[in-house]
Amino acid sequence: MDVITVDFETFYSKTYSLTKMTTEEYIRGEEFQVIGVGVKLNNGPTEWASGTHKQLQEYLDGFYWDDSALLCHNTMFDGAILSWLFGIRPRVLLDTLCIARALHGVEVGGSLKALADRYNIGEKGTEIEAALGKRREDFTKEALSRYGDYCINDVELTYELFGLMGNTFPRTELKIIDLTLRMFIEPILELDVPLLEDHLKDVKQGKRQLIAEAGVTKTALMSNLKFAELLGSLGVDAPMKISPTTEKETFAFAKTDQGFVDLLEHKDTRVQTLAQARLGNKSTLEETRTQRFIDIAGRGALPIPIKYYAAHTGRFGGDDKINMQNLPSRGVNGKKLKRSILAPKGHVVIDCDSSQIEARVLAWLAGQENLVTAFDNGEDVYKQMAMPIYNVEDEEAITKPQRFVGKTTILGCGYGMGYERFVDQLRTFGVDMEEAEAQRVIKVYRDTYFHIPNLWTNASYTLQLLADKEVGLDISELFTTELGRKGVLEVCPELGAIKLPSGLLLRYDDLRSAQGERGPEYTYQTRKGRVRIYGAKLVENICQAIARCIIAEQMLKISKRYRTVLTVHDSVLSCVLAEQEQEARAYIEECMRWVPVWATGLPINCESGVGVNYGDCEL
Repeated sequence: MDVITVDFETFYSKTYSLTKMTTEEYIRGEEFQVIGVGVKLNNGPTEWASGTHKQLQEYLDGFYWDDSALLCHNTMFDGAILSWLFGIRPRVLLDTLCIARALHGVEVGGSLKALADRYNIGEKGTEIEAALGKRREDFTKEALSRYGDYCINDVELTYELFGLMGNTFPRTELKIIDLTLRMFIEPILELDVPLLEDHLKDVKQGKRQLIAEAGVTKTALMSNLKFAELLGSLGVDAPMKISPTTEKETFAFAKTDQGFVDLLEHKDTRVQTLAQARLGNKSTLEETRTQRFIDIAGRGALPIPIKYYAAHTGRFGGDDKINMQNLPSRGVNGKKLKRSILAPKGHVVIDCDSSQIEARVLAWLAGQENLVTAFDNGEDVYKQMAMPIYNVEDEEAITKPQRFVGKTTILGCGYGMGYERFVDQLRTFGVDMEEAEAQRVIKVYRDTYFHIPNLWTNASYTLQLLADKEVGLDISELFTTELGRKGVLEVCPELGAIKLPSGLLLRYDDLRSAQGERGPEYTYQTRKGRVRIYGAKLVENICQAIARCIIAEQMLKISKRYRTVLTVHDSVLSCVLAEQEQEARAYIEECMRWVPVWATGLPINCESGVGVNYGDCEL
């Protein structure tokens, strides 16, 4: 198969650029223009082509794309141009940006310049700065030639990076990159504009009503204490942080604080409204996203921007300012955005969700065989957890509220949750529990499933092993280089990481230990500063990473027969012909119950829903 490396140079200005617009909006915009393109066939010389759209179309059509792999740095951009503007869809999509995120971690700069510096393979040029505001016809012959040289250099850097990173990159992960990119580059889902317009009216009216009912004033919004009181009146605790200057706890109300960002994306639109109002922004996330959907519908089908390896656990994330990972899903109004996403005519969408996958992975990885067996047999593990909590011997005697506490315990306490947080979590669901009772419940969980706390302890030893190699201590004889079930994970002290079943690494860069009141405390470096990590938290990261490995491979199996159009956390959305609904649903569920050889014995299960739109896929 040929590898064709491509880099498009396009018109941009102070107001029309990717820093001001989404990728979809930019490429489909009226001002969009391809100035030129650099193309390299395999290891041959890179060519620069510039001309009218027709001339570029003829040039690009000269390559045999049907049996070729497209290689770019940020293929979501260049691949979309190739597909949307030139109607070219290569057999395989490759991306050095995606590969770099997985290899070097999401905290490391993934720009072409940063990677070229990292691998010491050359320098990225700066000619693009001189192209600001220039359309193709504005370039002199000499300036266009220099721009072409700049583009050729980018293509050469991209090709060389792929040679350095791609040769040892897991083949399965390359397929996952391809699948993820196609969700955006080859869109097929449509949007219900009348529904979106009605929803936008409701959101705007609701916002005005909510602000009026809250009686919010500018003083209340801008005062930290009064703003915290407003949040409290809505049942939301004000986010807190440690001030870097005073080293004391303070409100996390800065626009870059993660706690405040969470308020902007809160499930309660009243909270969103207050947070947005504090920023001086007139629109809520729901309003902005609804308008963005309406605008997209006017330009074509809905591209699904999913970021490959968005988190250091490998999980996917939202991208391109519409974040398909957190669409509202509660209540009639909450589902309107999902209901606006339509299958094309004659098709339906099938949403298949992996049931309790993290809790199942945790039990399996820890060797908690009684819980594994219960999951495998389809037993009600929530009732089984409630039985020792409430000292009830008959499962049928467990009440609905007791089962809910059992459910919260199973899903919440597997990663070392303390009693205070457990109380808070129950309170968010309208359940009040005294702190002493919460302590007792957590103890019952840890005594009942004692292999899970043992896994936390072993994970703490693993952190010690990874951290102490930084200071030159040799403790390798004290701890195994395996964690959890044999053959699943590999601890790599020399890399400061844990190798996942995918072959990729779970990294903890610059992991350090310091003596705390209760023993060693560990932190690792991120772009936002040092982050605390401990045994139970490491187990949580590992379980999320393993779940992602499994779901990604399941998604690949589904895609062999049916088009996968979206993945959200532990679910996969597929689009199939309506006449194939029954057969497709059975196959998709079969795929979502499949586990790789390395996960033999893991009790995976799923449930699915089907509809002509995403919101009607009731699970």
